[in-house]
Amino acid sequence: MTDFGPLFTPFQLGKFTLPNRIVFPPMGLQVCEGGIPGDEAAEYYARRAAGGASLVMTEGVYIDHPSSGDNPLLGRFHGEDAFAAWKNVAAKVHAAGGICVPELWHVGLIYRGPDVLTGGPLAYRPELGQVSPSGYIDPQNKVCEEMTQAQIDEVIAAYARGARKAVELGFDGVELHGAHGYIIDQFLWKALNRRTDRYGGSPRARGQFAAEVIRACRAEMAPGMPLIMRISQWKMVDYNARLTETPQELEELLAPLVEAGVDLFDCSQRRFWEPTFDDGTDYNLAAWTKKVTGVPTCTIGSIGLDSDFFVSLGEGRASELDLRNLDELMRRFDRGDFDLVAVGRAMIAEPDWPKLVQAGRLDRLKPFTPKALDEALIAHVTD
Repeated sequence: MTDFGPLFTPFQLGKFTLPNRIVFPPMGLQVCEGGIPGDEAAEYYARRAAGGASLVMTEGVYIDHPSSGDNPLLGRFHGEDAFAAWKNVAAKVHAAGGICVPELWHVGLIYRGPDVLTGGPLAYRPELGQVSPSGYIDPQNKVCEEMTQAQIDEVIAAYARGARKAVELGFDGVELHGAHGYIIDQFLWKALNRRTDRYGGSPRARGQFAAEVIRACRAEMAPGMPLIMRISQWKMVDYNARLTETPQELEELLAPLVEAGVDLFDCSQRRFWEPTFDDGTDYNLAAWTKKVTGVPTCTIGSIGLDSDFFVSLGEGRASELDLRNLDELMRRFDRGDFDLVAVGRAMIAEPDWPKLVQAGRLDRLKPFTPKALDEALIAHVTD
């Protein structure tokens, strides 16, 4: 039987010693009426902490900027009513024994109607004052002008306000959503960043905006509070997109982020076992990111399941258990490819996933079904 013991060793993240390596990642609930998480959402996050996740990240929350996003069922991180509710989330997770961070989010031009994850074609919403580095909604279509320096400064300031508020509300740090084609990723990704100033051109220049966001947020956080950056190759507009083509380009792109003070890279993949580059190695994004930056990384992507989220959701079927990929996960973890493991859908289906894996009770694990999220939100923390 595979030895999962290494997943249950401590890890230092900023000033916190995590008791194990298992993270509950950001997963859009779409239950925040008016952007406000209710008690059921707070209990949902707390239940994953009680089940053994050492670090709980909230769904992406819209920062205080006019075009950060306007889906009324996704969380917002502005307004006193929303702040009170998010403070409750942090308190509930702490009471259940977990560390909690919000994922600060700005969608830029990536807007998909009522369902930001899967619904409808991309839509340009000029009434929102949407902004992006070069005005491209996808690699072929330019729909507005590139951001001015004043607009860039406004977005950076909004991220900083989000970090400051996270500290005030009792969160333990922040994650910045720099993946999937949203605004930070739009600067990182050369297909959408066509700028010729200090924010565009070389990989290092494309990392400049993200670095400035990190510095602005870091200035609002106490020493030792972890600042996490989520990155990805794939985008909502193109699952086959590549942020970079080589490890060398990845190293140059991320160097300014490392210098700015990021503590952990949260490396999003749809399937963790897939290689990042066509270079003959099997290293995934988390492995290559750790190799080229020296910064700790977290991996994610269909852990314990046979299909990724978008396939199972699109086909309306369950993601069945695939315990063999847990063997592959441990092979890579033991090799030192990454430091933390984010378990999303499998922990929605079974909130005690960490405890069951630690006890060797793999027979108790459950597949993820499209209705699992609804079922999870009506469950409550129990002793």
